[in-house]
Amino acid sequence: MVVEDDPGLQKALRWAFDDFDVVTAEDRKSAIAQLRLHEPSVVTLDLGLPPDPGSATEGLAILKEILALAPDTKVIVVTGNSDHENAVRAIGLGAWLFFQKPVDAKLLGVIVERAFNLSELERENKELSRRDFNEPMAGIVATSPQMLEVCETVRKVAPTDASTLLLGESGTGKELLARALHDLSPRAEQRFVAINCAAIPDTLLESELFGYEKGAFTGAAKQTPGNIEYANGGTLFLDEIGDLPLPLQAKLLRFLQERIIVRVGGRKEISVDVRVVSATHQQLDELIKSGGFREDLYYRLCEISVNIPALRERQGESAVLVNYFLSKEIEHQNKGPMTLTQDALDAVNAYNWPGNIRELANRVKRAVIMTDGKQITAQALELEANVGSAMPFNLREVRKEAESHAVLRALSYAKGNVSQAATLLGITRPTFYALVNKYNLGQGAADSGAEEVVSNKE
Repeated sequence: MVVEDDPGLQKALRWAFDDFDVVTAEDRKSAIAQLRLHEPSVVTLDLGLPPDPGSATEGLAILKEILALAPDTKVIVVTGNSDHENAVRAIGLGAWLFFQKPVDAKLLGVIVERAFNLSELERENKELSRRDFNEPMAGIVATSPQMLEVCETVRKVAPTDASTLLLGESGTGKELLARALHDLSPRAEQRFVAINCAAIPDTLLESELFGYEKGAFTGAAKQTPGNIEYANGGTLFLDEIGDLPLPLQAKLLRFLQERIIVRVGGRKEISVDVRVVSATHQQLDELIKSGGFREDLYYRLCEISVNIPALRERQGESAVLVNYFLSKEIEHQNKGPMTLTQDALDAVNAYNWPGNIRELANRVKRAVIMTDGKQITAQALELEANVGSAMPFNLREVRKEAESHAVLRALSYAKGNVSQAATLLGITRPTFYALVNKYNLGQGAADSGAEEVVSNKE
């Protein structure tokens, strides 16, 4: 971005930077607007700008604002030959470099090229650092406070050998978090063995877990270790532990207490060193009350428990995840660039996602496969468009909506008593009336039973 009020110099610099995408601005308002819209990596900033082009006051103010909004931006300030003092001030405020007039377009082009290269290197280093930090949690997208708290718990628990129970609805990512517990642990170089207790028939589950000796039953042609033994030294993940039959619960409890197994049809005790992580979508406390799950086993499995929130409870995360899965599917399906329409984003944000992340991923995959154009619509995601008004991004509008709702809610709760409503909100009566007038809530307040607001304004 070139911030320069001289049209001739603006044109010359645009020509000098022909190899770059260039946007221009001539004052503070247009500069900040272009910064927000285009997020340029490099800015050349003339310090002498209107309304006081004879001084550097406005230019330095713009510099501060640019760096406050985008601290990584490389700002090159352009100053007069005799303006060394302001150039030094600009560097002190965070400018990357200063360049003195008269402007040598060719030299300035070289400097801008260097600034871009440095900016790109810094961006790549940050990306690599972020990727290295998150690699053990590959596939987990966490942006909401709820999921960030879950990830922090996983990081704290992972280095230990504590048996961990992951609780959450189907499709919330329990196996990904189980793998993260393993990958962040000292056992990361050993095996991660997962078994779904609900997917294997009861008659086969015992041999799958504990193994069997040759001749233990029809078809047992050779000695076969079970999954517990196979995971020795590593991590055993028991998914849908709530579906484990009661007879096997007793045998699993003994293993957790003694860390010893006996294969089906055998007598030899085998010591096994394994970290156990389990998961379920069921309410184990209810199963315990009904006799469907052993209480003593529950306490062995949940030395640490982690509650994973449903997607609908993760603030703003569905919009992040839909773009994440869209990028993955575009690459996987070898399709060209595709974007989500506004109605698709609104529908994603409004939908309740009963199937959680698994449902979202499946809808995105289907939409990418079936869409011929470059835009994914709400219809392509098989969601209803215009399901409701989306929350505005403008902070003023968000504040207005929140304050209006709070005023009307307080009035309704106080049954129209202004003094009580003001007390509930923690404000004075005059401030309360000011909010009513500011947001034109007279009629809405009257509808809430607050006739006093309408007739007795102070």
